[in-house]
Amino acid sequence: MRSTIHGQMTAVIFVCLAIVIVAGSSLERLVRKDYDVPDLEALSDRVAVVASMLASATPSERGTIFEIANRGDWKFSLRPISFSERFTTTSPTEPFVHRAIDWFLPPDNGAVPFGGWRTFVDGKRVLAAKVSDEEIVVLEQMSETFLRSDALSFGSNFLVALVTLMVLFSFFAVWAITRPLRRIAWAATTTDISVGSPPFEERGSVEIVALARALNGMQRRVSTMADARTRMLRGISHDLRTPLTRLRLRAERIPQDDVREPLLADVERIDRLLTESLSYLRDHHQSEKCERTDLVSVLKTVCDEFSDIGHDVHYRGPVRLIASFRPLAVTRAITNLCENATKFGTQVEVGLSVVGDVAVIAVADNGPGIPVEHRKQVLEPFYKVDTSRGGVGAGFGLGLSIVWEVAQAHEGDLSLLENEPNGLVARLTIPLQTRRH
Repeated sequence: MRSTIHGQMTAVIFVCLAIVIVAGSSLERLVRKDYDVPDLEALSDRVAVVASMLASATPSERGTIFEIANRGDWKFSLRPISFSERFTTTSPTEPFVHRAIDWFLPPDNGAVPFGGWRTFVDGKRVLAAKVSDEEIVVLEQMSETFLRSDALSFGSNFLVALVTLMVLFSFFAVWAITRPLRRIAWAATTTDISVGSPPFEERGSVEIVALARALNGMQRRVSTMADARTRMLRGISHDLRTPLTRLRLRAERIPQDDVREPLLADVERIDRLLTESLSYLRDHHQSEKCERTDLVSVLKTVCDEFSDIGHDVHYRGPVRLIASFRPLAVTRAITNLCENATKFGTQVEVGLSVVGDVAVIAVADNGPGIPVEHRKQVLEPFYKVDTSRGGVGAGFGLGLSIVWEVAQAHEGDLSLLENEPNGLVARLTIPLQTRRH
């Protein structure tokens, strides 16, 4: 049974609390064991015990009590109650860390000293307890450093909680959120709209599964809509070809050449427009699988085909480049680029270079070029800038759109640049894991 991200986060918090309870107390015991540092609350209890013993002791017994209490590094003294007038709550030599700890984590365990927890005499910290209305006992010699039970407990628990939360939530974020989202993003980038197996894997938390399921449903709807559009256009094409055929036959029987030839040219142009539009809408480059092929061989083949029909198209680049790509789609893209270049230029060069793991294919011509303000629009279907390329309007505005979609299918890019001294350079980049020879 799948759980929600909220439930998983709640489970992580409970696990963290269990770890803090066990590990925090263990860490506190280790610190107390490894560091022989006096405890402030324990010292206050000790001073209170000494004061209670002095309160009920005889003068002779008090000497014995002080002798026993002052063994080691301790220094207990009996002072008149007026000695408390010298008490201050701050010291110029006290470290800032001690002041901060006392302010954030004031002691709340043990007997409260006479004068409070922060009591100083001549800049040195002391602990005092009341013996009687006239006398107090003062611990005047204290260690420079000492533990605070509350601060130690809080610090241990806080440190364990901080580390545990960071580690657990890091693993949780990667396992439950980041990795599934990256998987979905990768599928969204590489999938096509054709109907097939669901591109988004439906596993993980309830929210991730719901997201993947919604995206799969959207992909199916988009694919169905695209198929319906293609079927509709195919039907329109089929219905239009019959009257176009009749028009062609009737036009061929027209005796006047000046009337017959323009009519036949228009009929041929309409037929080509239908054919290219349907070819564009089929999106063969989306469904084609990548193959390990020699990219140089594909480029040389395209160049040779144009050279065979009289165009000045030549290749420049490495002699071999084995890479994984869609060969038919790339062939179609380079053919479209060369066809555009030969329409508007007399010399065309197809160049290939490799930068890192990116193959850069540049098709350069010596034509009039395309103005900068139109270079984005010409990548859109059916957009034409006749005046920018010598006034020739033979195309339908689909060639560069197909090249752009082929580049996107390969996770690449298409850019149109100036060629020196004149012309256009269409640069197609395709990220590849290549092996160059």
